[in-house]
Formats: sequence, structure tokens, C-alpha cells
Amino acid sequence: MNKQTKGAAPQGKQEIKISDNIPGAEYANAMQVNHTKDEFQIMFLNIFAGSGKVTGKIISTPGHVKKMVMALTENIAKYEEKFGKIEEIKIDNKEIGFKG
Repeated sequence: MNKQTKGAAPQGKQEIKISDNIPGAEYANAMQVNHTKDEFQIMFLNIFAGSGKVTGKIISTPGHVKKMVMALTENIAKYEEKFGKIEEIKIDNKEIGFKG
């Protein structure tokens, strides 16, 4: 039997820690994406009744964003295989953005 230190990740696995300052999950029903040559900026939004708030912001490299998209694509396929086709949400042609 392989002995491991209590709390150590199994061989070949990475240990993931969650920061204490992350209060919990936030609901997002929209997002905005911008990019430069070196990074993607993704802002998750909660839009309700004509107003909204930013619920999260991720900045990452193009390579990491591509891996995230691949993981989401794979998980959507698994979801649809198990639960059926996901219908896209119909969005009014209202502009969503920041007012300055």
C-alpha cells in the first residue's frame, strides 16, 4: 500500500487550494470578452431588469483560454448526451455594456 502524508495529493495529481477571500459562487447570465495579443479579459455579468453588475473577472493567456473553451465544449457534449440538447438563450437586441 502506498503511504501518503495526510492531505497530500495522490501521485500525478495537483493539489488545488481555494482562497479564503472567495465568498462563494456568483450567478452570471452574460459575459463580455476582450483581448490583446497577450491576454484575454473575460467579465461575467448578472443582468436583471435593465441593470447589472460584474460578478467575476478572469484574465488569462490565449493558450489557457483555448484549453478552457475545449473543456467547456467537452462538458457541453457530455451534458447534452445525458440530458438532451441545450437550447440557446434568446437575447433581445438591447445593448449591454458599461456607461461612462
